Amino acid sequence: MQNAGKQISIPNIITIARILMTPFFVILLLKEQFGTALWVFIIAGVSDALDGLIARVFNQRTVLGAYLDPIADKLLLAAAFISLGILHMVPAWVVVIVITRDILILVGLAIISLTNTRLRISPSFVSKCTTGLQLVTIAMTLLRHEANYLNAALPVFFWLTACFTTLSGLHYIYVGMNILQTGTSSDGTQK
Repeated sequence: MQNAGKQISIPNIITIARILMTPFFVILLLKEQFGTALWVFIIAGVSDALDGLIARVFNQRTVLGAYLDPIADKLLLAAAFISLGILHMVPAWVVVIVITRDILILVGLAIISLTNTRLRISPSFVSKCTTGLQLVTIAMTLLRHEANYLNAALPVFFWLTACFTTLSGLHYIYVGMNILQTGTSSDGTQK
């Protein structure tokens, strides 16, 4: 992590703005303003890519940013799935799978933290695919109101999202159990 002491940076400001967009996004969903909600969701997605790019290119990575960025992502995705589930636009079983995985990850991180195990957090390939599918599924669900032809494709994306989310959750459980049993994190450091 570079610039660990520098806490206020442009990427961190962008990430905080993304966190603040989440309640606005949820309000738009609950008011059934799906077109505007989709634009807010797209802006949030672009801001996610932008803060990471700026952090890397301009060497503005911070410890705060390493924590805030995944929190912002999880907050937006969880809020989107819960809201769309409440509106019966996403099946409840998909919402339960997505939220359960996130809760398991948080519980696992808490347990690892309580055992004072050093951990380098980096998303796996399956996790990146999961996040991508979740984003596409939400966007397609919101677009469905503008483009009826997506109705046929949505069930496929619900199943793909559920399968990849489950695989990702199982992978994190496996990695977490190995870390706790051996006392070694993914970067090889000892407890």
